Amino acid sequence: MSVSAVAADSSVCAPLAVLGRDVTVPLVTGGEVTYAALDYAASAPALQRVWDDVAAYAPYYGSVHRGAGYLSQLSTDLFENSRKTVAEFLGCREGDQVVFTRSTTDSLNLLAAALPTDCQVFVFETEHHASLLPWRDARVTYLNAPRTPDEAVQTLERALADRDPYGPALVCVTGASNVTGELWPVRELAAAAHAHGARIVLDAAQLAPHHPVSVAELDVDWVAFSGHKLYAPFGSGVLAGRSDWLRAAEPYLAGGGASRKVARRADGGVDVEWHDSAARHEAGSPNVIGVYSIASACKALTDAGFDELVAREQHLIRTVREGLAEVPQVRILSLFGDDAPRVGVISFVVDGWNSSHFAAALSAEYGIGVRDGLFCAHPLVRTLLGSEPDEPGECGAPEAAPGEKSLNAIRVSFGAGTPDEHVERFVRAVKELVADGARWSYRTEDGRCVPDTGAAA
Repeated sequence: MSVSAVAADSSVCAPLAVLGRDVTVPLVTGGEVTYAALDYAASAPALQRVWDDVAAYAPYYGSVHRGAGYLSQLSTDLFENSRKTVAEFLGCREGDQVVFTRSTTDSLNLLAAALPTDCQVFVFETEHHASLLPWRDARVTYLNAPRTPDEAVQTLERALADRDPYGPALVCVTGASNVTGELWPVRELAAAAHAHGARIVLDAAQLAPHHPVSVAELDVDWVAFSGHKLYAPFGSGVLAGRSDWLRAAEPYLAGGGASRKVARRADGGVDVEWHDSAARHEAGSPNVIGVYSIASACKALTDAGFDELVAREQHLIRTVREGLAEVPQVRILSLFGDDAPRVGVISFVVDGWNSSHFAAALSAEYGIGVRDGLFCAHPLVRTLLGSEPDEPGECGAPEAAPGEKSLNAIRVSFGAGTPDEHVERFVRAVKELVADGARWSYRTEDGRCVPDTGAAA
């Protein structure tokens, strides 16, 4: 299935089992309700299968690569087999490297540190800050937000045509927006980059949990993603792709594991021979459990079948979008329009509501967890809201009080573990809040909108 394909199959599978699916939370209006986790774009709950795999391995935990004992050898095999599993999950080519990192942000900063001298980087203003900001030592060209996939390709082609064709260049692009959920034309952008002698890295943090990602089929040079968005615990990530720039770069971190040989010189200094493999950028004791959890999640998603998962997610997307379309006061944010293929990430604003106030009411009165703010994609959200660059607004910490206008939006996101009831409850809650208002009073505390304890509306 291509990145831009939308499943036509109307059948849906059952949600995958995730941790926290039976957790109950208190409501300010009294009683408790099962928590509806609809903030998958920030961090998806861990799959129960992943947690079970980690728990089964935990008693055998050991340090990797340098131990002769049984547990160390077992852990080393598990660590390196996890690398193979991730390579298969990503459809890596022969010779590609899989480097384990802490997150997508860490992966892209690693690649930024490995750029050749005088490399020029091209990045759309629509990117998450993890893709927008790491390129501090490079010449960066920021591209305006396109309004169609074709415009995205044309914008990139014009920018690349104007560059110095003899220097190295890198394009960084998301696979699915963390704000709108819209899928980007990755294959076409990769073709444009390569036609102009540039390389391309895919930020798949929001794409990999929802769609199959193949480095070979998309013809990207690198792909980066995070475990905590792929139904694995926090603290692990991946950078996978071409090895030449990574082998030529100084190690991301200097220390044990990255070095093959260290010797004193006659003059008192130290000579170091660094590894050429992925270990070059994995200094220190690695996060073995985090790496194993990513591999377990890759296997779980593959076994579940992406066709079925995509079909079910499209069903949830339709439920939310059709429900919100029935509320005239709601405006869904979009770059490419209503018909654009997308994953389960939807951002919107509500006329007459401060976004933080609305999100707080969803949580306190309905037990629904969403996100409000600028979603660490400030330029994109400002563009979508039609704001001036200097208007106030913060990522996740709006200062406006309930009832005041704020430069922020509300984001609902879901995935393979989301029950139908959660999105149906969300749609009902939006309609009730818009029609009847909040049932409780709220105040601003430390930049967040919170229920005013003991004071009903």
